Amino acid sequence: MIKYALFARLEAKPGKEAEVQQFLEAGLAMARDEKTTPIWFALRLSPTTFGVFDAFEDEAGRQAHLNGQIAQALMAKAPDLFAKPPSIEPIEVLGLKNAAPAS
Repeated sequence: MIKYALFARLEAKPGKEAEVQQFLEAGLAMARDEKTTPIWFALRLSPTTFGVFDAFEDEAGRQAHLNGQIAQALMAKAPDLFAKPPSIEPIEVLGLKNAAPAS
């Protein structure tokens, strides 16, 4: 059961919005390779604000994600792409409905 999640808020530097979008779109391939990350969304919240929401079955999965490829790539690109360091918040999932077809 999905109980653990993370939300990362990312503020693009002026003129870097397209690069942030491309970076997040490329992150999907890495997320698909993470066996302990069953839910992953890249989001655009405003013209300059982006986010990533991902969810996990247990704390070990969440920690594996925080120590994985996506997090490493995010921190490596942060000085170039983001106006301030990414804000990454742990979240407790209280309920979940997923009616999307499996792909």
